[in-house]
Amino acid sequence: MLAYRAGKPILVRQFLADVARVGVALGAGGNVLNVCTDRYCFAVGLAAALATGKVTLLPSTRTPEVIAHLKRFAPDAVCLTDEDDCDVELPRVRFPERPAAAPSGDSAPSARMPRIEARQRAAWVFTSGSTGAPVPHEKTFGNLLDCMRVEAERLGLTPALSHAIVATVPPQHMYGFEASVLLPLASGNAIAAERPFYPADICGVLAALPRPRVLITTPIHLRALIASNLAIPETDLIVSATAPLSGQLASEVEVRGRTRLLEIYGSTETGSIAARRTTETAEWRLWPEVTLEPRAGETWAHGGHVEQPTRMGDVIEVLGSGRFLLHGRLADLVNIAGKRSSLAYLNHQLNSIPGVLDGAFFHCDATGGDATVTRVGACVVAPGLDAAALAAELRRRIDPVFLPRPLLLVASLPRTSTGKLPQDALRSLAAAQPKPATAV
Repeated sequence: MLAYRAGKPILVRQFLADVARVGVALGAGGNVLNVCTDRYCFAVGLAAALATGKVTLLPSTRTPEVIAHLKRFAPDAVCLTDEDDCDVELPRVRFPERPAAAPSGDSAPSARMPRIEARQRAAWVFTSGSTGAPVPHEKTFGNLLDCMRVEAERLGLTPALSHAIVATVPPQHMYGFEASVLLPLASGNAIAAERPFYPADICGVLAALPRPRVLITTPIHLRALIASNLAIPETDLIVSATAPLSGQLASEVEVRGRTRLLEIYGSTETGSIAARRTTETAEWRLWPEVTLEPRAGETWAHGGHVEQPTRMGDVIEVLGSGRFLLHGRLADLVNIAGKRSSLAYLNHQLNSIPGVLDGAFFHCDATGGDATVTRVGACVVAPGLDAAALAAELRRRIDPVFLPRPLLLVASLPRTSTGKLPQDALRSLAAAQPKPATAV
């Protein structure tokens, strides 16, 4: 079993037939921007690109500026899409609406399995550079597979039990690319084509699949799932990444889902490099052969599938024996009046207040490149609370110098599809509000 759509199985021979047909449709160019929202279609497009020697382009966003940069970076790029209203300004290849005719019956000849060299470039993954221009990072097929084989072993996903893997994150994001597409393909498990977002949809997709089943998700989706009070179908494993996960939320998820929950740590540049079970330990355990090395206040990863030494954007305490602790993002450090904290800590305190559905602090008036600030603000979703009550609760939980100015009540936060909250988006949201709800 290679995949499921609406609970119905898709066999390997169908996948290979689809890969062959899409490979022809992609044409003679060398680069593909795969924006398919259906995860099976994305996987077919990725495999078709690999089989025909093409490279998949994975930018962090699809803004006109980023697409213009991709045109300059890869002038022959085409856009593979499964949507009629795709607005990407590249030559478009529409994913075939009907599946290819696949061999059937025990005596039917099997489709040829493509042979991919380990050193073949599989993807360019782009991060936002300091100047705003996307920075490409090469991902070879062999390194991606090496990483996924270790991850499968750490997560307990073996070919002996074909798990159905559901994901709430898009396949174009590095976490979704690895955990919801490459991981099942590399470990003999099955892809769920859907990308459920709302709690009811997540429960519906899970319930339609046979066990064992896995949910690949983020803290923001887990928080919404728990808050919904829906009956979560029994799930054999839940994997979370992209943002810190509190021990309290992890415990609730394990109890409600009758499951175990593991967190994955990594970056776009490195891919996944470590995991932990949040309810058991604060320590992370690295993939074999990957090493973290402190250098002048920073931490660099290298070894294993991480070919080049890579600076990590987090405050990391290396413990030895492949273990480490995370203390927040380097960019999250807050220094006010000689006192230090982090946005992660402040966000944890804010979101622990009863009645707060979502909330986040953001930097105001940055004073330099060392992440020090003169003050912080916060945007909060808390329909049953007013600003004065929020301010009073925060005074009980954090040092007064870190009280947010402004403290803004909003309808929702501008989270990305993976639950992240860019600081610029929060500042723009704050700037669009008529006035601060209160002076804290």
